[in-house]
Amino acid sequence: MENTRIIYKQTNGTIAIITPSPTCGRSVEEIAKKDVPSGMPYKIVNLSDLPSDRTFRNAWEISDAQLTDGVGE
Repeated sequence: MENTRIIYKQTNGTIAIITPSPTCGRSVEEIAKKDVPSGMPYKIVNLSDLPSDRTFRNAWEISDAQLTDGVGE
């Protein structure tokens, strides 16, 4: 779980990234459903799939078609 991130698109189009705590006692899927805002689709990715350069983090993009792992409750 340490190398896993949950990403979703906020209402303003910016990508949000959730870093699950390995000590919380929930699966990544449970965390995503609980912490992603209601009705927002999300994707669970490996940390290595995210750009390592954070300089232009606010410009990162993902298409809605890629957010296929679930929807926040």
